[in-house]
Amino acid sequence: MEANLKTIISVIEVLVFILVFFAGYFIRKFFSEKHLKETEQSAKRLLEESKKELENKKKELELEVKDSKFRMRTDFERETKDKRQDLVDLEKKLGQKEENVERKMDILEKKDKDISKRDALLADKEKSIESRQNELSRLVAEERQKLQRISGLSVEEAKKLFLRRVEDDAQKEAQVLFKQIIDMSKESADKKAKEVLSVAIQKCAAEHVTNTTVSVVALPNDEMKGRIIGREGRNIRAFEVATGIDVIIDDTPEAVILSGFDMVKREIARIALERLLQDGRIHPGRIEEVVGKVKHEMDNTIKEEGEHTVFELGVQRVHPEIIKLIGRLKYRTSYGQNALQHMKEVSVIMAVMAGELNLDVNLAKRVGLLHDIGKAVTHEVEGPHAKIGADLAKKYGESKEVVSAIASHHEEEEATSIYAVLLQAADAVSASRPGARRETLENYIKRLEKLESIADSFKGVEKAYAIQAGREIRVIIQPDKVTDLQAIGLAREISKKIEEGLEYPGQIKVTVIRETRAVEYAK
Repeated sequence: MEANLKTIISVIEVLVFILVFFAGYFIRKFFSEKHLKETEQSAKRLLEESKKELENKKKELELEVKDSKFRMRTDFERETKDKRQDLVDLEKKLGQKEENVERKMDILEKKDKDISKRDALLADKEKSIESRQNELSRLVAEERQKLQRISGLSVEEAKKLFLRRVEDDAQKEAQVLFKQIIDMSKESADKKAKEVLSVAIQKCAAEHVTNTTVSVVALPNDEMKGRIIGREGRNIRAFEVATGIDVIIDDTPEAVILSGFDMVKREIARIALERLLQDGRIHPGRIEEVVGKVKHEMDNTIKEEGEHTVFELGVQRVHPEIIKLIGRLKYRTSYGQNALQHMKEVSVIMAVMAGELNLDVNLAKRVGLLHDIGKAVTHEVEGPHAKIGADLAKKYGESKEVVSAIASHHEEEEATSIYAVLLQAADAVSASRPGARRETLENYIKRLEKLESIADSFKGVEKAYAIQAGREIRVIIQPDKVTDLQAIGLAREISKKIEEGLEYPGQIKVTVIRETRAVEYAK
């Protein structure tokens, strides 16, 4: 029973499966046919809508084409109308231009006729002028021949005579004009220069020249001379070797003379000897010790003197090495004039002159203070102190104006600025003032003789006299050989030759004197 039951159940299951399969198949077929119909209907509907849209767009395009055709036709008609109007205006302008050209042609034809008439008249006038010129040439030739017969001179000789007279007249007029110009320029320039220099000199108070080759050391008694000399002269030899200065011990009571040209070394020797005398211990070892200490102190003294000078004059931003060189110049002289004092004088004079001329006073002070800086090392470096000073100033960062002025203050180079010219004037004022420098009698006489010989070398000079210690030379000329106007030129030529052939401080005045003396005797 159970087996049959299982068989029946299996058969039922198969039948159910078959029924379900066919049921599913028919259901799917039904729904697919329905969906296909709906798809066909929607496609037909879409196709109809597309056709309608295409027809609408076709109508719109046709309308747009018609509209564009209308606009194009309208624009073309308007442009055609404008161009037609432009052509009409152009035709009118061309017509006016043709009328103007025709009028101008008529005018030109009239002018051509007038020119032809004028040419004919000019040709007639030229012929008449040519005939007159020929007649005039003939008359001039006849007059020239008559003049030659009357004067007895040829044409060339007459020309030379005429040119000579014209040259003499022109030379006289030129000399008169030259004198007037010189007088006017001298009057104005001298007046202004005297004002500036007088103000500068009034504000500068300076010392006179002093003895600069020896120093005198006072002794407490004459017994100290023996101690300075030492046994067999060992102390004095040790002192002279250590200082480089000669010690002169003579009959001068209670005094010892130190002699030497180097003022720094002489000052070191003086201070060292005074300390040795105070200490009382004088022997070679002590001498070397004291001289060494004084040398070190002198270096500091030199630096302090340089700083004091810079501060006193108000000069800013000076290189430390230049400050040391400035301090060394306290112990340097030139013709008996203290170099540092001279530099201070020049700085003050330049500052005053710069102030009078509305220039840079600080720059003028700086130029004046540093102009002789080369003298601090002239015993160590070869060459003129102006060039050495310019090289030092350039080395330590001074400006071009300062370097150029230093290099040219003795005219070894050409002056390139107003400060260089002021420096030359201030240097001459400081060096040439009375008592500034000493000069040996031999050199002084030689300079006066040279000055007089220069003036005597010119033609027409009768006698020359150097006066005012060589500051002026008066020249007596022969009145029958030199005129008043030529005397002016002679004075200028003598001054130029003095400048070229003679070295002198300051300036030399040249006075040319011409006088006529009439002498008669009553018998």
